[in-house]
Amino acid sequence: MITEEFEKGNIMIAEFMGADGSPKYNPESWDIYITGHLDVDSDNENAQHFYTPSEMKYHTSWDWLMPVVEKCFDVTDDGDMEYIMHHIQVANKYRTYQEVVFFIEKYKEK
Repeated sequence: MITEEFEKGNIMIAEFMGADGSPKYNPESWDIYITGHLDVDSDNENAQHFYTPSEMKYHTSWDWLMPVVEKCFDVTDDGDMEYIMHHIQVANKYRTYQEVVFFIEKYKEK
């Protein structure tokens, strides 16, 4: 079980990465549909993956988080990545995650 903070952050990150959130089994439940954006199951890049926000691992796995950091670099100038880069350099996964969520919030405001 993850906290509401992580669940909201994971949804925001998944959407930033191109996921389309839609009900899968239960219309009351929000599931993420990801195709070709996150290859965490060691299959081909066109495979379809379904994750609920509580199953996502952006907040616990560098393997999930680093593709997001790469996309952040792609959509902005390096100077805007100062805080994310600092936390990567000191290998602080939790703070890197927080800075990525903050970056995406600011990016969405533009």
